[in-house]
Amino acid sequence: MDRLSGLDASFLYLETPAQLMHVCAVMVLDPSTMPSAYDFEELRRTVGDNVGDVPTFTRKVRSVPLGLDHPVWVTDRSFDIERHVHRLALPTPGGYAELMDLCAHLASLPLDRSRPLWQMWIIEGYRPAEEEGERVVVFLKMHHATVDGVSGANLLSHLCSLEPGSAPMGGTEQAHPRDPSRGELLGRAVAGTVAKPLVLAKVIGPSAQVVTRTLGRVRRGTAMAAPFSAPRTSFNGTITGHRSIALADIDLADVRSIKQATGTTVNDVVLAVCGGALRAYLDERGELPTASLLATVPVSVRDTSRRDGGANKVSALFSRLGTDLADPLERLAMLAERNQHAKDHHNAIPADALQDWAEFAAPRTFGLAMRTYANLRLADKHPVVHNLVISNVPGPPMPLYFAGARIDALYPLGPVFHGAGLNVTVMSNAGQLHVGAIACRESMPDADALVRHFPDQLERLMVAVGSL
Repeated sequence: MDRLSGLDASFLYLETPAQLMHVCAVMVLDPSTMPSAYDFEELRRTVGDNVGDVPTFTRKVRSVPLGLDHPVWVTDRSFDIERHVHRLALPTPGGYAELMDLCAHLASLPLDRSRPLWQMWIIEGYRPAEEEGERVVVFLKMHHATVDGVSGANLLSHLCSLEPGSAPMGGTEQAHPRDPSRGELLGRAVAGTVAKPLVLAKVIGPSAQVVTRTLGRVRRGTAMAAPFSAPRTSFNGTITGHRSIALADIDLADVRSIKQATGTTVNDVVLAVCGGALRAYLDERGELPTASLLATVPVSVRDTSRRDGGANKVSALFSRLGTDLADPLERLAMLAERNQHAKDHHNAIPADALQDWAEFAAPRTFGLAMRTYANLRLADKHPVVHNLVISNVPGPPMPLYFAGARIDALYPLGPVFHGAGLNVTVMSNAGQLHVGAIACRESMPDADALVRHFPDQLERLMVAVGSL
């Protein structure tokens, strides 16, 4: 029986019509590298062949009777690739604006929980500015209960190859989940419920030690930034289900040169660029707060986790972005110092702490609490927990090919939450950093007004570093 971990299941419980818990990717493909001319039906057959034996793509959620335990994965016996891979065409003139409108619409649609939790749209007729020929765009959507950033990137190996005519790279072989009986589900749920007090006792002890160590760090001034201390902005409040999306590219070589010149990290530079872009965006709107914005930064614990199962193996740290600092080098230096404190603080917390506590998320209670929170618009009333989520996901260092078409760009998009209606995710790909921003449309109607500052802010840092 393949039971969802508490953390995986929490993304199902967190979902509401406005707070959609899927992650997306926008892949821009060059069909000229395909061994034969592009054909949608052939491409769909290829995708079907590549995912048919991968449980992540062919399993669906089955609830436990009475909601006594987290759901389980079962194989979808009626899996049909035609229900998951669809064809669309951009309206004329088929440019960036039309693509963003379509992607935002697709990101606003919930996934059907009666089927495997993913969808793919093949979008034809995209004509990028200043480039010859048309491109094909793949919009891929998967539920967060199925993947996190790292596992999502790894799944690309089942769809992509290193050469146009070669087979997909594949990945670690997984067993297909079996379909348990109702009695087996109930029996396991009851046994798990009885054992919860013992499990809780094992979790409380280490958690108490974490609290003690955290208090010591607070006194020494080496603790990470605290939640509920963020200034309120126009994208911090109750969200709707409508989305706006924008994409940008920055050169990974430039980021690395800044890193080497300043003794910082790639993540420090990315956060500094993001902080500068947010400062410029809010300043243009006359909304720049005097206090620095606060970001939640997901951290993979895949290498240190003791848990074998579960798709999501993440923790998180809080980072002040230096939006109150005008000087880009001063912002980067501040981020580097505070990020080191945050990492040291985070490393002192058991890798599985978030996953351990998520096991106690009761399916019915958690879902009801989330709906109540949204209906009462409590995100508009309590102090802001954090302003946004920023993720930095390592991607492939070399060019990849999807069904023979070279991937020119690969943009990730994460979920947005009540109280934090903006998510910025960055992924490296063949020497570029691709930036994907997704927001609640009502609070950020034009996400491009933010991401267009990323190249400018990187250039500002390059100039500042050159003047050292």
